[in-house]
Amino acid sequence: MYSATKHAVRVITDGLRQEHDNIRATVISPGITATDLGHDATDPDVIAMVRQSMPTGQSPFAIARAIRYALEQPDSVDVSELVVRPTASSL
Repeated sequence: MYSATKHAVRVITDGLRQEHDNIRATVISPGITATDLGHDATDPDVIAMVRQSMPTGQSPFAIARAIRYALEQPDSVDVSELVVRPTASSL
């Protein structure tokens, strides 16, 4: 299901880019990011997964810098996709 959703997002953003000369659309795919996400989880499997992945998670500021990079490009440049992953993550 994830890959179908990811494909649909790419198709929509590429369609926006092709149909409108004044729209820039960027798909940002962050890897594991250290956040408070899952702090209120009750499922033991989810809790274990969150605890295991968070130590290798990247800073939210890394994602913010990637977004800023895309936004700072000249109006004639569209950064179509950014994949931002921590170097230590296996996911």
